[in-house]
Amino acid sequence: MRIRSALRLLAIVLAFPLVLGAAQAQQAKITIGKVLSGNGFHIPSYVAMDRGFYKEEGLDASFISLTGRALVTAALAGSVDLIPIPSGGAQAAFSGAEIRYVVGESLKSQWLIAARPDIAKPEDLKGKTVGYGRVGAADYDEGAAVMARAFKMNVGKDYKVISFQGETERIAALINGDIQAALISVPHAPKALNAGMKILVRTGDYIQRAGGTFWTRKAFADQNPETMKKFIRAIAKGVMYYRDNREGSIPILRNHLGIDNDKDAGIVWDQTHNTFGAELPTEQFREIFESRRTDMIAAKQWAADKPLPDPEQFLLRSLLDSTLKEMKYVPTKLDAK
Repeated sequence: MRIRSALRLLAIVLAFPLVLGAAQAQQAKITIGKVLSGNGFHIPSYVAMDRGFYKEEGLDASFISLTGRALVTAALAGSVDLIPIPSGGAQAAFSGAEIRYVVGESLKSQWLIAARPDIAKPEDLKGKTVGYGRVGAADYDEGAAVMARAFKMNVGKDYKVISFQGETERIAALINGDIQAALISVPHAPKALNAGMKILVRTGDYIQRAGGTFWTRKAFADQNPETMKKFIRAIAKGVMYYRDNREGSIPILRNHLGIDNDKDAGIVWDQTHNTFGAELPTEQFREIFESRRTDMIAAKQWAADKPLPDPEQFLLRSLLDSTLKEMKYVPTKLDAK
């Protein structure tokens, strides 16, 4: 009996590495781009990490934190698998890069133009200096687009722009009086308001677009269709969790966006929880490319009479829609503009 028990124990011990190896093999390793200091458009990806949704889907996921421009370069080089920089992807696609968009995050523009107390209306910024992000990024494009479309004020002609990589630097410059207004995301609004600034414009009142949309190289998507499906599911779970769970979302917001306290994090959740969606409505997705094309025309990088190519060719539409339907994902109902 003792010999038999010993043999059983030995068999279990010998089999354990094989079982462990099989479990590890099922975990597909992926790297996910994360912008420095975090970004309010990318909250579902943070929720998926902190709540274990990537792991739940069989993904061994890790963040790689860089600036937006560096992430685009790294993604095109294959150093990062998936990144949430949609405008950079559109620029790359227009330039001939073989990329594919995978899943959405934000369905509504979340940028705010915060201004010094003496600025009463957007038109008061005429001749003044505004802080945006880098040219080609959402934290430049969306501010410039709203100012031009809604208020007939154009960069360079009606007001000046200084580009800052981070929102924290923009807020500091605003407080110091180096600039008169700054484009910031909702999660950074409490810092500006607590410093005595005011919210002048909410870009979401004027445009809706698919912010934070993830894309990857076409080659990676073609080689890893099941991984793409698992990633879509993880982000969709992140969207639904954030939409419905205020208490559980607050520590995630504080962790990834550097929000100082639960009260400010709660304000951010109240303002944003119904603005995310894994789905990619055709018009919001198209706006990514149309906005990029408009900027490229202004920069003389795209002929004004050259039409916009069909954006759907750059999207894994069939995989996205079928995966969401299969998991019984409930689309987001956006508030009226």
